[in-house]
Amino acid sequence: MVQIVWLKDARTDLKEIYEYIAIDSKRYARLQVERIKDSTKILYTKPQIGKLVQEINQPEIREIIEGNYRIIYKHTSSDKIHILMVHHGARDLQRRIK
Repeated sequence: MVQIVWLKDARTDLKEIYEYIAIDSKRYARLQVERIKDSTKILYTKPQIGKLVQEINQPEIREIIEGNYRIIYKHTSSDKIHILMVHHGARDLQRRIK
């Protein structure tokens, strides 16, 4: 089974998502973060399920979508995945990766 590692940037993204939504509702903030984390569980058994990230164009970097969020990950080896970032789909990813 694959090991999933949330890198620092991805953990920071989750914290910021929580803090932003929590301004209106701590309950919904918690639920959104849980949904994002839960959606990555499929990677344990199907690490290649995500689609290629067009803006990055590297075969080992893929994404899965949860609501408005793009969960971008790198399949680093046969037994390890790094969650690189959680990015809101309405924002420009090109500006972030430069």
